Amino acid sequence: MRPRTLALAAAIAVLPLTAVSLGVTTAQAASTPHAAPRIELPNTVNPAVARSEKKGDVPAEQQISVAVSLKLRNADELDRFLAAVTTPGTPEYGHYLTPEQFNQRFGPTQGAVDQVKAYLAGQGLTVTEVSANRQVVSARGTSDQVSQAFGTHESAYVDPQLQRAFYANDAAASVPADLADLVQGVHGLDNHAVRKNRLATPHAVTPNAASSTPNGVGPAQYDGAYNLDKTGADGTGVTVALWEFDGYTSSDLTTYDRQYGLSGPAVSTVSVDGANYDSAPGQGQGEVELDSEIVRGAAPKATQLIYEAPNSDQGEIDMANKIVADNRASVISISWGSCEPDTTAASMTAVDNAFKQAAAQGISIFSASGDDGSRDCTRSTSGSTVKAVDFPASSPHQTGVGGTNLKVSGNAYSSESAWSTAGGGVSTVFSKPTWQSGTGVSGTMRTVPDVASNADPASGFAIYTAGAWQVYGGTSAAAPLWSGYAAQFNQKAKAAGQSALGEASPRLYSVANSSTYGSTFHDVKTGSNQDFPAKTGYDQVTGWGSPVADALTTALLGGGVTPTPPPSGGCTAAQLVGNGGFESGTAAPWTTSSGVVDNSGSQPAHSGSWKAWMNGYGSTHTDTVSQTVSIPAGCKSASLTFWLHIDTAETGSTAYDTLTLQANSTKLKTWSNVDAAAGYVQRTVDLTSFAGQTVTLKFTGTEDGSNQTSFVIDDVALNIG
Repeated sequence: MRPRTLALAAAIAVLPLTAVSLGVTTAQAASTPHAAPRIELPNTVNPAVARSEKKGDVPAEQQISVAVSLKLRNADELDRFLAAVTTPGTPEYGHYLTPEQFNQRFGPTQGAVDQVKAYLAGQGLTVTEVSANRQVVSARGTSDQVSQAFGTHESAYVDPQLQRAFYANDAAASVPADLADLVQGVHGLDNHAVRKNRLATPHAVTPNAASSTPNGVGPAQYDGAYNLDKTGADGTGVTVALWEFDGYTSSDLTTYDRQYGLSGPAVSTVSVDGANYDSAPGQGQGEVELDSEIVRGAAPKATQLIYEAPNSDQGEIDMANKIVADNRASVISISWGSCEPDTTAASMTAVDNAFKQAAAQGISIFSASGDDGSRDCTRSTSGSTVKAVDFPASSPHQTGVGGTNLKVSGNAYSSESAWSTAGGGVSTVFSKPTWQSGTGVSGTMRTVPDVASNADPASGFAIYTAGAWQVYGGTSAAAPLWSGYAAQFNQKAKAAGQSALGEASPRLYSVANSSTYGSTFHDVKTGSNQDFPAKTGYDQVTGWGSPVADALTTALLGGGVTPTPPPSGGCTAAQLVGNGGFESGTAAPWTTSSGVVDNSGSQPAHSGSWKAWMNGYGSTHTDTVSQTVSIPAGCKSASLTFWLHIDTAETGSTAYDTLTLQANSTKLKTWSNVDAAAGYVQRTVDLTSFAGQTVTLKFTGTEDGSNQTSFVIDDVALNIG
């Protein structure tokens, strides 16, 4: 083997509930099946298809836009990182990633994007956009082209419950087998799904009745009730993104500010997929202006970016990815949603993947839990007989916000009870995250909500919209209030030299399970929705309750909290090493010397294309490869495995060139040129004795002054259990 050359290493408009013309035809040519094997993509048929009446075929030449979502990489390592970054005492705590770092470690590769683009183009589709974080490839083509590309068929339907015409794919989408490991789902194959706002008006008030003077809870009252006026923060230097499917009128927002003596940075619009409703806002205008005005009241100096997207699966997915890829906001407020049973799981997964990126980047997300109680599908296809929760509030990577009825005495807190139609219950899609502890709710699935605040329209907010004052409630009001609180916290954290709140739920649950719970939350103990009562501690109407903002801020910043210790001896089976096969093409999360991560053909990888090639220069040289991991206490086993190939020009039985593996300062094993072999050999090292410790695993390769020895490492894993 010739010596290596030493060189430097080289992201609503609410549709009317009336039938619309789809240009239905009675016949459409069946798509031609592909000869190559295809893999079906699960959960890509809208649930409404099963309950709707088929009217015919979508015209073959009708244009359809689709979004292909790609899978994240290194899923186990991502889950480990998300847990560690919110856990005090871990090396990763508070060390959030940039979008570029997230893409390098966990995002789809550029090669995966290029492969998907090439396939779409080969099917006659026009690729229109790739999200900046490479998670979504958007394309457009005729119904026939889309049907052929995804092995399905587009038909026209009428939803009898909603009296809406729509088109949809009849069967699950599929892709060629060589794309199946890359593609998460295909979205836009139907136009049934729309997100509804979570806005409510008092029963005693005529819908859309307006007045010239405010009548409802104003900023002084909700800031006073929740101690938002006692934190010493106003959101200065923090940006909040509002997640919207409609527009607003700037003059309405300035009227609200003027009425309450508020001032702050001007609100600006960020268009997603060309959407911008501000010149002619639709029926969701009140929602957008409610969101903005509540955030302004809670955190007046925060910058607000109103992201406006088409009201569709594709629009929601594209908005999620644009917000996290832009990385301009540290808080996202969401007041739109859809019930889980009437939303394709593939679309929810695509949005949740973007939420994982948000969590990794330190972005907090607060989502309204819905206004139909524990029967979230009441106003959609599945109907009121189904127990269901709202998405995105059910995602485990955001904080679901339920609703209360707030009573004040002047501007001070008096009491709270659960709002009777506040959304809450048990997800049928998402498993219970590890941080959702202490709730007293059995089962393996995620429960909703996590926290709550005023939402009952009977104790509703004074909002200026469409040129007049209205009284609005709904969990739509609760989510932006918590978002405003998060903006306050992030300002305080920065001043204290601490990191942003980030994924809020793990930290909120830690406080709720501590000795300070009674002073940091208003525990709401009375009232119920259809199926769940409020009670002491956590419940599925109000979560842990509403904020006592000043005390909660102190607790989150580390003052006065005595955490409830986690159960001792716990260990969940997992694989801890990130980028063990080096297939990202970059070192992270490894730390390596220059030029080690390599895909040249001179030394082949054990699998894939990339490996860590140490030494091989035939001159005095040292290379290192290291990564830090935390092995939980209580693990009965911790086994490090890797594949090692040693190639050498040395002869004889003398160890001239060596490779040493150490854990922290402990040397575990040494190999040398004497161990050279023709191929890879799997090596195993027991690390069980390091349970309960944070360990830096380090390979050090050392060559003397002549005759090269290459130490090539690939497919590293640390399995615990």
